[in-house]
Amino acid sequence: MLSIIEQIKQGQLWDFHGGIHPEENKTISNQAAIQQAGIPSQLVLPLKQHIGGKGDILVSVGDVVLKGQPLTQGNIAMCVPVHAPTSGRITAIEPRTVAHPSGLTDLCIVIESDGEDRWVEDRTPIDDFSSVDPIDLIERIRQSGISGMGGAGFPTSRKIQSGIGKAEMLIINAAECEPYITADDRLMREHAEEIIDGIKILQHILTPKVCIIAIEDNKPEAVKALNQAVTDHDNIIIRVIPTKYPSGGSRQLTKIITGQEVPANGRSTDIGVIVQNVGTVFAIKRAICDAEPLIERIVTLTGNSMSTPGNLWVRLGTCIDYLMELVGYKADKKHPRIIMGGSLMGFTLPHQQVPITKITNCIITPDKKELPLYNHEMACIRCSSCADACPTSLLPQQLYWYSKSEDYDKCNEYNLNDCIECGACAYVCPSEIPLVQYYRQAKSEIYSRKQDALAAERAKLRFEEKNARLERDKLERENKFKQAAENRRKEMKTENKGGDDAIAAAIARVKAQKAAQESGVAAPKPAVAAAIARAKAKQAEAAKSETSVPDNSEMAKLREERKQQARERKAKLAEETTATDSDKSEKKDAVAAAIARAKARKAAQAEEKTETPVASEEKNQNTEGSADPKKAAVAAAIARAKARKAAQAEEKTETPVTSEEKNQNTEGSADPKKAAVAAAIARAKARKAAQAEEKTETPVASEEKNQNTEGSADPKKAAVAAAIARAKARKAAQAEEKTETPVTSEEKNQNTEGSADPKKAAVAAAIARAKARKATQAEEKTETPVTSEEKNQNTEESADPKKAAVAAAIARAKARKAAQENNKKEE
Repeated sequence: MLSIIEQIKQGQLWDFHGGIHPEENKTISNQAAIQQAGIPSQLVLPLKQHIGGKGDILVSVGDVVLKGQPLTQGNIAMCVPVHAPTSGRITAIEPRTVAHPSGLTDLCIVIESDGEDRWVEDRTPIDDFSSVDPIDLIERIRQSGISGMGGAGFPTSRKIQSGIGKAEMLIINAAECEPYITADDRLMREHAEEIIDGIKILQHILTPKVCIIAIEDNKPEAVKALNQAVTDHDNIIIRVIPTKYPSGGSRQLTKIITGQEVPANGRSTDIGVIVQNVGTVFAIKRAICDAEPLIERIVTLTGNSMSTPGNLWVRLGTCIDYLMELVGYKADKKHPRIIMGGSLMGFTLPHQQVPITKITNCIITPDKKELPLYNHEMACIRCSSCADACPTSLLPQQLYWYSKSEDYDKCNEYNLNDCIECGACAYVCPSEIPLVQYYRQAKSEIYSRKQDALAAERAKLRFEEKNARLERDKLERENKFKQAAENRRKEMKTENKGGDDAIAAAIARVKAQKAAQESGVAAPKPAVAAAIARAKAKQAEAAKSETSVPDNSEMAKLREERKQQARERKAKLAEETTATDSDKSEKKDAVAAAIARAKARKAAQAEEKTETPVASEEKNQNTEGSADPKKAAVAAAIARAKARKAAQAEEKTETPVTSEEKNQNTEGSADPKKAAVAAAIARAKARKAAQAEEKTETPVASEEKNQNTEGSADPKKAAVAAAIARAKARKAAQAEEKTETPVTSEEKNQNTEGSADPKKAAVAAAIARAKARKATQAEEKTETPVTSEEKNQNTEESADPKKAAVAAAIARAKARKAAQENNKKEE
């Protein structure tokens, strides 16, 4: 039996299930040679133009780039970089509409071309690729950004790498089975030799047993050009296959050439076959031999709405509107349409600002007659035409029901992922059901759920690993603590013989603490418990050694410490109590002093008002102030003490006080009420003596009065001055009594009665003061008034209370002298 390779060399071909024969419409664009589309003013380059992930951006807005300069880089196998198609400046990196059936946006790099088209300087072509390691060639292909250009967009480097050591057959897909598309046809006609060079590079990398170029029989010019480029020693077979759609699919082409089926959810490399598109082979040759990355490709521009259809070399990133101007596109007024891709597998673009990518091979602008505009979906009639046309032997009718009802488990069960979305089922459907749209939507949802499940699984694994790590850490800590405890036990046993007793003591302490916590009794301090344990341990040692007297030194020290702490606590409590008592006594003394000062101020105010009569307010204050005998006695005692000190100081410079005066002072101090009455009488007599002096001498200046009045601003000083004045007044009164008539019985009775009642005595004293003031006012009218200069002096001197008090004392001394002289004259 001949092998598959021998059968292939003999021209054996096979067929695949299903397939259709739509109208080709290739002659519209394959009659003219490939033209250059030129360089547009702006290029929009999507970061993702292949199957896989996006690369990392290497440029930023404002950078100047050169032709062939990489704009992104990829460090994973399923990622290929994007290069600058021309020189210019980066104007934006932003989302733009991309070539996708959804019409959504994706991140793009926008280049404003400068028109110079300058290449990068570090280009290094490889002249002899046969001397280069295949791994280095694969890396060069990956860095050149080459992906499948037949429409799938699978990274070429990844596909080649997966076929090393596995691929026995290399199949070059030149079928180009879809209607309207002629890009590969024109490429093979004009660049057959370069395509053969690219095949030789792949042969050097993969080392297959045979290489087959599969081309449909509707391209005779391309077959002729390839036959001229291939020589006998190239080990390349050109195999012409029947025209049938979709014979250009990877699975279908493998079945036609080898007769083998690619397994479900598998790849052609699983059966030793690797398939590459003819456009991809040409790009490999450019990358290796010319050091040109993938920056342009051939695009078929066709359709009845174009005036000059054909094939153009188009820079990647060129927008559709720029190409439409080149081919003279005339849009239909009612229903303009631009389809990217073939008539069966393509999709309608939302607008003309969509860029050309690496997988764009055709742009169709049909009119209303060329392709039907609307599909009026009707109910499925279960004719099974879709199943008969399916090239992958699926059941499109079942998949349609499950996709529409969102039963994705059933979709997977019926191998929805094996659908190549060729559109043959929708093409033959009499109900005009857009089956491919349902399949695409179901595939997207399945993929999204699969990604969510993978993310959840990764999160679950991370959670389980975290818990396992925490458990390991916990066990390590426990083992560490156990080992440390064991080491301590060993050390205690080696240090002393009674180590077992110490361990037992420690266990006992722990148990005692637990029992204390349960019973609510406070456990002893650690130091105390340790001392007790040590004492017990020593007692146990002594008992073992049969010693009669145990060592209680530790217990004695512990008792002494407790006693010392108790003594300190008692001393602290005593200090706090003493401080509290002293604070209370200080508060009481302060209250008493404040009361005395207030009463002194009231008395001083009553004395100082000599010009106007006593107001009813002063009388009320005097009456209320005398209502409390105890407080009045306290204030009088303080005043008498201060008066005595002042009197002693004056006696040194003046005549000594007679024994009679001393007795009176002593007696007056014995009774507080009598002292208050005597003080009032003394004040009245002092005022009389002052009036007498004013008749013969210069009247007392208003300066002294003002000083006295303002000197009372300080209550304490005013009280002292008042006490001194009362004492001196009493002395002057005693001197006058010797020369004048004795006090009448009426006055004595009044004094006696006044002394019996403090309130009456205060009232009498106030009446006497009022009479004295009236007499003074009467005398001042006849005497010379006080000058304005003296008043000013009084006002200035009254600013200082001390000076005012001194001036008042001097005035009182002069008054006494004047009284004594008057007494002598009368005698």
